[in-house]
Amino acid sequence: MAADAFLKNGIVPDIVDKPPTETAAVTYEGNTIIVDFGNELTPTQVKSPPQVTWAAEEGYLYTLIMTDPDAPNRSNPKFREWHHWLIVNIPGNDIGRGEVLTDYIGAAPPKESGLHRYVFLVYRQQGKLTCNENRLPNNSTANRGKFKTKVFATKYKLGNPVAGNFFQAQWDDWVPQLYAGMKK
Repeated sequence: MAADAFLKNGIVPDIVDKPPTETAAVTYEGNTIIVDFGNELTPTQVKSPPQVTWAAEEGYLYTLIMTDPDAPNRSNPKFREWHHWLIVNIPGNDIGRGEVLTDYIGAAPPKESGLHRYVFLVYRQQGKLTCNENRLPNNSTANRGKFKTKVFATKYKLGNPVAGNFFQAQWDDWVPQLYAGMKK
């Protein structure tokens, strides 16, 4: 299912060259809101970090990336990709014990920009990563635009994603509140 949905929705080739074969289970608000391969959620529903799990292999570390390839909109994605979350060195699927490079920011599509795809990708690492990327707090927009998942994966020899999922969202009245708390 993951592979077909990633191909049908253009995530291949917009973000990755090969789709993940496994599903990353992504849920918000105490598992009551489920991400399901392109279903539409609102920025209000996804404002807090989700729970993310996958079929992790014991003894391995993982990388989790959440990215939006449609910034500022799908017809003119000049900021492709705008990454919302990046965690490396996750033992198994315990994201709380991973190393956060970019703190979570929920969906924030500009008004009248249409649906944006918000993609979760999980990579199995070959070993522990030592990353030189700037650490970004959840109130910073610095260095989030023009992120390239393919480049990051190549730099750290991550290979292809092993699991993934995505939802779509468009502007709602939570977005201005999120923007108000941001700094460049």
